[in-house]
Amino acid sequence: MDFNYFNNNLSKISAKLIGGLEVQFKLAPKIRLKYSEEKINAKNPKKAGVLALFYPNKFQQTQFLLTLRANYNGTHSSQISFPGGKFDENDQTLQNTALRETEEEVGIRSSKITVFKEMTEVYIPPSNFLVTPYLGVISETPTFTKNYEVEQLIEVSLKDLLDDQKLSKTTLSTSYAKNMEVPCFKLNNYIVWGATAMMLSEIKELLKEL
Repeated sequence: MDFNYFNNNLSKISAKLIGGLEVQFKLAPKIRLKYSEEKINAKNPKKAGVLALFYPNKFQQTQFLLTLRANYNGTHSSQISFPGGKFDENDQTLQNTALRETEEEVGIRSSKITVFKEMTEVYIPPSNFLVTPYLGVISETPTFTKNYEVEQLIEVSLKDLLDDQKLSKTTLSTSYAKNMEVPCFKLNNYIVWGATAMMLSEIKELLKEL
């Protein structure tokens, strides 16, 4: 998608209703479907904010950024996610969390990013996080500088996200389930599943009729 076209339609995107859990659950693992809002609230989840950052590549086509997390001793080691992280009291808002973490992880200054939409929060059972995604845009082709938390930058074409051929299923094993079949996106030769896929499902629904 041409970036100028995308950028010129930001007000239209901002005004659209989001799809919510119904759209997210199209890409949800079965284990996530077991958690009602009441059950989630009872667990008093930690809060986090992440950012889907849209920008033009050198051909002026719209892209967004995912990251492959570095390998560490933790629940989300080596997983694909948006830049973002845990809420800090100094952040004041989860949007500030998403912007701060994006600057720390991939080197894009918060002052350059325009946040234009808040999406539906996503609960992540293994780590007990409730994550709020935000959509942001930067008008120039960025130069990313990743920190120690990021193993690989994954620059994805918006055109690929909107392509139904990129939807699939895969079988994988995690720390809490073996040989589990999950819905996923196949983007840039990566399997994107779980919370990130749920967020992408809602973003795709929001942008598909542009």
